[in-house]
Amino acid sequence: MVGIFSLVTGWPGPSGFGSSSTAEQVTQGIDGTNLTAIITGGASGIGLETSRVLALRGVHVIIGARNVKAANEAKKTILTEIETARVDVLELDLCSIRSIRAFADNFIALNLHLNILINNAGIMFCPFQLSQDGIEVQFATNHIGHFLLTELLLDKMKNTVKTTGIQGRIVNLSSIAHTHCYKNGIRFDHINAKDGYNDKRAYGQSKLANILHANELSRRLQEEGVNVTVNSVHPGLIMTPLFRHSAVLMRGGDDLLRGPPPTAEGSHREILCRLQ
Repeated sequence: MVGIFSLVTGWPGPSGFGSSSTAEQVTQGIDGTNLTAIITGGASGIGLETSRVLALRGVHVIIGARNVKAANEAKKTILTEIETARVDVLELDLCSIRSIRAFADNFIALNLHLNILINNAGIMFCPFQLSQDGIEVQFATNHIGHFLLTELLLDKMKNTVKTTGIQGRIVNLSSIAHTHCYKNGIRFDHINAKDGYNDKRAYGQSKLANILHANELSRRLQEEGVNVTVNSVHPGLIMTPLFRHSAVLMRGGDDLLRGPPPTAEGSHREILCRLQ
């Protein structure tokens, strides 16, 4: 109950910040000029604001995005506000294993450090469909894509930690929707099955996987003695492009998980599934 009260009112926690704190407030006084961060889905919504504020603090931001045109427009917007911003765009389709591998290769070829990896991009409430690799599309995009990307870039981050002495950070954007999963949790034996598919529970399943990934990777890195933190976060209910198409989803957590009314369902779900 206290947690919900704090979330709704913005009452600050032990850190001094709460749900009403802005990214600029949280990062005030931080000098990130020696840091490089990759942000997936950094061209809109939470990802765009993260890109903007990290750039404001001097961080070299790499936006990974499927829609390169939109990402370059986001870059232009950031540079208009922050003339000294360092922002680059690399194509990344998290629904494609080939694209993920190409992104990792292209980033490594830039010979940059990697201090921060923010696995932000995602899709939600999609009608059943498979990715080009034959994986249920929400699980493919929200979990498998970020899992593979993290694995491909982990050595780069470890080497950055060794050469710079600066702690590495990996953040998985999860959701409180992880509690609205299938009855027995992740359907490991039926990930790609159409039978029994539920778009909301499939989304919750992918968000649960984000948390399990972060927890296990954190445990392994601690055992190795590697100075890299791994966390999963619930961003709260924020008006981003995922929500602007339906006021119904902003009524609260229950409405979020139930989704839009039947009359709006088809068009709305298609919009949500195209966003990344």
